[in-house]
Amino acid sequence: MALKVAICGLGAVGMPVARWLDTGVDGLALAAVSARDQARARGRVSEFRNPPPVLSFEQLPEVADVIVECAPPALFAELAEATLRAGKIYMPLSVTSLLPRMDLIDLAKQMGTRIIIPTGAIVGLDAVRAAAYGEIYSVVMKTRKPPKSLRDAKFVVEQGYDLDALTEPLMLYSGTVAEAASMFPANVNIAVALAFAGIGPERTLYEIWADPGVDRNSHTVSVDACSTRFDISIAGVPTLETPGTGKLTPLSVMATLEGLVTSFRVGT
Repeated sequence: MALKVAICGLGAVGMPVARWLDTGVDGLALAAVSARDQARARGRVSEFRNPPPVLSFEQLPEVADVIVECAPPALFAELAEATLRAGKIYMPLSVTSLLPRMDLIDLAKQMGTRIIIPTGAIVGLDAVRAAAYGEIYSVVMKTRKPPKSLRDAKFVVEQGYDLDALTEPLMLYSGTVAEAASMFPANVNIAVALAFAGIGPERTLYEIWADPGVDRNSHTVSVDACSTRFDISIAGVPTLETPGTGKLTPLSVMATLEGLVTSFRVGT
């Protein structure tokens, strides 16, 4: 029997994943979708081979085994709690929203289910997770993004930065991932995922730059551990719909979903 998947949010991540599921994926079935504008969502999925029902986000745990969260962070906690209490798998993209709700991990254990975070637009989480079984001395991540992708960031708006006027790179933040998450709640999800894979948000160091000289979301990660030392560079192609989101992110969700049902998988 196929694993039933519901998608909350039909934006730059949710819509490609929904289309992919609609093409027919062995072991997976698109059970439902949800979006703030349900009428628009019905129009968007109306041309699918098998148009899924468009439900309220509260209804998703009733019809699916896995809920993929691609929604505004404001919905995170309520959707997460409903999903886990129903004993269903929760797959969040708003990873930063998990930091103030770490009790949800205990709830998942209590209900016998899982919270599964896709790799997203970063690479190397397998190596970081493996290194964490030994001792990791340090993890440092530096991000450079086109200014337009950071224009609406909470910290940028509060500080009154005019990023469109930048002529040279501007470092917006340097410190821990934990602190960055409160300042850039919608922009540092991959840094939080890296922190969860390794030594935690309080010890993982992070820099974020608005750089008019780059046209991709660019990241470097340096890990120093007792078992390994490595540096990773990523230059993700941004989506047209949401420049702060890389095109690799929906592909990562697809790989994570298929990993739940495939009989052959490479990596964790």
